[in-house]
Amino acid sequence: MSSDKGKLIHSCEMPVRWGDMDAYGHVNNAMYLRYLEEARVQLIEKMNVVMDPNGLAPVVINVGCSFFKPVVYPDQLRIDCYVKDPGRSSFMTTYEVFSASDPENPVSEGYAKVVWIDHRTEKSVPLPDSVRAMIE
Repeated sequence: MSSDKGKLIHSCEMPVRWGDMDAYGHVNNAMYLRYLEEARVQLIEKMNVVMDPNGLAPVVINVGCSFFKPVVYPDQLRIDCYVKDPGRSSFMTTYEVFSASDPENPVSEGYAKVVWIDHRTEKSVPLPDSVRAMIE
């Protein structure tokens, strides 16, 4: 990840579950997107945003993840959530995922672009001022 991760505004922990692993004996790559999703939902809740499927609310328009070291059960993950690059209706989230077995070096990094939309019209709308203030 670039040196400009953004502004750290949330960190959370999640257990690795037995069912998160795949046939290779480590956490399946698709699970990382679920971990990032949960961290992002917690981040948005921390921003005091209501997820309203019938009103103005955030959606993700792209997501990605890089994997550095395998993680196996049992383990505990820490996910640091950063925000940056506020635009008219969007901002970037970036994530660093750490294993309890090596809390200094990330096992994974990810990102997602979050866009505010009006769910009734399916058009983007300006970021709420309160969200913008947390990012800037």
